[in-house]
Amino acid sequence: MSRMRTLLKRTFYGLIFALLMIGAILGGMRVLMIFMLIVAILGTEESLKLFSSLKLRPSDKNIVRFISFLFFLIASFVATQMLPLKALSLLPLLLLMPMVHALFSKRHPLNELGTVHWFNLLFVVFPSVLMLFFYDETIVGPMAGGPLLLGIIVAIWVNDTFAYLVGTQFGRHRLFKRVSPKKSWEGSIGGLFFTLLGAGLFAHFSQHIELHHALIMAFIIVLSGSIGDLIESAMKRQAHMKDSGKVIPGHGGILDRFDATFFAIPFVFVYLFLIY
Repeated sequence: MSRMRTLLKRTFYGLIFALLMIGAILGGMRVLMIFMLIVAILGTEESLKLFSSLKLRPSDKNIVRFISFLFFLIASFVATQMLPLKALSLLPLLLLMPMVHALFSKRHPLNELGTVHWFNLLFVVFPSVLMLFFYDETIVGPMAGGPLLLGIIVAIWVNDTFAYLVGTQFGRHRLFKRVSPKKSWEGSIGGLFFTLLGAGLFAHFSQHIELHHALIMAFIIVLSGSIGDLIESAMKRQAHMKDSGKVIPGHGGILDRFDATFFAIPFVFVYLFLIY
């Protein structure tokens, strides 16, 4: 009975999350910007928890939060054309700020504070704001807009869902036992198959993407998304955490829900940028 209740709870809140995500994407860049800013802020808090063993001072945490927030704000304002493209030149400076912060810290060495900063910037904030650039036709091609980004997100969900379902039923050979004992090769192959199938259907009904590009994107999504999932699992194991947070009941935190997305988005973006 409790197992069924857990499944219903997970399904209910998963559906609410999916509807919010879909609504934000189809609502346009400004709506998505607000939604992903919230995601980035919550994800930053969870990142800090993953490094709780470092016992960062409140002032150190506030600097991590400030740099992350400023990075998102500048990039998102450029994406939504509220700032000129030249404002992106400030981002490399923000990437160097963690070194300056660590240099003047008397408690934490460069490698520790640098890792906290860069993990959060590269794994959470950067992919969060990069989603906004999928609306720019000059960068990602004629498919630019909400439907393209939604298709990518749905592909990530399809891979996650069918990898879980196939792995639960047929999983025998562990994929990466040291990091994630429950994931199997059978589940990964099942996730890949159904994601490729979905990409084929997407290309069939779309007028803007050729079949081979859709299939390559699907493969990139599965490979990079799976790696992102494993990276977050490894981080949680090192921090002795089951979930990164409790934002989404039955699912865990923002990093639990976005781990594959955060890692897949930059790789898909680069592929689209190169082919268009």
